[in-house]
Amino acid sequence: MINKVIDIAKEAGEIIREGFRKNFLIEYKTNLSNLVTEIDKKSEQLIIDFIRKEYPTHSIIAEESGTQRYSSEYIWVIDPLDGTTNFAHGLPIFSVSIGVQKNNETICGVVYDIMRDVIYSAELGSGAYCDSRKLHVNDNGDLEKSVLVTGFPYNVKENPDYAIERFVEFLKCSRAVRRLGSAAIDMCYVAEGVFDGFWEVFLNPWDVCAAKLLVEEAGGIVTDFSGNKATIFSKQFLASNPQIHKSMLDVLQKFNAKT
Repeated sequence: MINKVIDIAKEAGEIIREGFRKNFLIEYKTNLSNLVTEIDKKSEQLIIDFIRKEYPTHSIIAEESGTQRYSSEYIWVIDPLDGTTNFAHGLPIFSVSIGVQKNNETICGVVYDIMRDVIYSAELGSGAYCDSRKLHVNDNGDLEKSVLVTGFPYNVKENPDYAIERFVEFLKCSRAVRRLGSAAIDMCYVAEGVFDGFWEVFLNPWDVCAAKLLVEEAGGIVTDFSGNKATIFSKQFLASNPQIHKSMLDVLQKFNAKT
């Protein structure tokens, strides 16, 4: 199955790459920050058509078309274009993310970093890979030496869950904080050891399903801000190497009493 997931992710990525910096229709979902393009929809339809042909009984959770429930123990969790705002503005940082769950446990995940033409993939119990190179989180244990990555929800102006205060706090106690605009790529870079840790609030299952497995299979930890194991439906995500996880939790939990 993992090879089929990789193949369809690449096919979807080709649609996106061909549409990059071309004329395309843009629509708005919840607000002016929450975009969807016709390319998102074309990518998603390609993936859904593939699933319906190859695995007609499998359920689907997809960003643009919602949930299709069937009787199968399998469910596909799809983000056809993670980083739509980057894509729409000509910034070449975006991905296709596909995770497959069996009985509510993710068994394989693929994130296609489209413009770098790089496949991140993982199968449960079999490790995480960047193309054919096996991944492992880094072993840095010093928060002051860490380079972290985060994102903000579309309603950031409302400052949900003290997102801004937490961002400022990490700016003060780390080497640097980056903001790339694709949660799936952010987490893949944690799995690869590029970043030491990632945190974000109000993500969706399609943002994290594949990348969460990648981090865990690379030796990382993914929890909520209370330290409880995260699921794809959690509303807080902290993904990091094991050495720095407690330090990041300590920073995040400074605001727990306020929330």
